Amino acid sequence: MNLAERRAVHEFQTQQFPELQKKIEEAAGYELPVEVDWDSLAVPQESKLYGSAWPKVYFEPLIAALQEVGRDHIGKHAMKEKLNKVVVRNTLGCYYADRWASFEDGVLTLDHESVQNVEEVEARQNALIALLEDKL
Repeated sequence: MNLAERRAVHEFQTQQFPELQKKIEEAAGYELPVEVDWDSLAVPQESKLYGSAWPKVYFEPLIAALQEVGRDHIGKHAMKEKLNKVVVRNTLGCYYADRWASFEDGVLTLDHESVQNVEEVEARQNALIALLEDKL
């Protein structure tokens, strides 16, 4: 990771991520740990896109899916009982919504190219809702 990329990651971590983490916890209804593999998200030569792409690729679909799944006490209870952690990373080269999320042993893993198909927020959100409703 070069200097521009490290700066962009740091800026995202300090200026955007805390508010996104707060929204995730509000949507879930409990303190839900989010583990981000920042090095894998930092695509070389794309640092100018991190601040605009990462929320759309990972966090907006996650927040919306948690809100939908947890829209009532049944969903909130199911999430609290079974969803222990969220992992965000870019390790599989995935850029399609139908393959971006997995749920195993209480861990929801979101693995998607960090600057590809950025505008497909709704598709990722819907795929995530379907996965969570199936696994919870």
